[in-house]
Amino acid sequence: MSADTPLTEYLVISRGQWDASAPKEDIQRAIDAFYVWHERMVTEGKATRGSRLMKDGRFVSRRGVVDGPYSEAKEVIGGYWSVYARSLDKAAHLLAQNPCLAFGLVNEVRELDPAQGNAFAVTAETPAAG
Repeated sequence: MSADTPLTEYLVISRGQWDASAPKEDIQRAIDAFYVWHERMVTEGKATRGSRLMKDGRFVSRRGVVDGPYSEAKEVIGGYWSVYARSLDKAAHLLAQNPCLAFGLVNEVRELDPAQGNAFAVTAETPAAG
């Protein structure tokens, strides 16, 4: 992969919860370091600002609307933003520098698909064969 490879946008989903045994002062230092790290990436054009998510939410499906989220603690989504990289591996390497990872959070990174949905294409929504 060369410098000629175009940058691709990747969605970053922040998941998990803080380590319950970690001192709040240490967690706050990691949060502060995250904002410095993230702002530097935004300034360098490697990331976009995103947002933390509020705790309350709703699930909307063909069955209606219900209170939520009811995910297990390890699946809690706390926020999102985007990064720009020349490959998924390079995006993951960039995110491995996130100071908050040391205190229980994890980042899921996924390439954005520019194509419209298509029932005949294999996508993230396609049921597994079996």
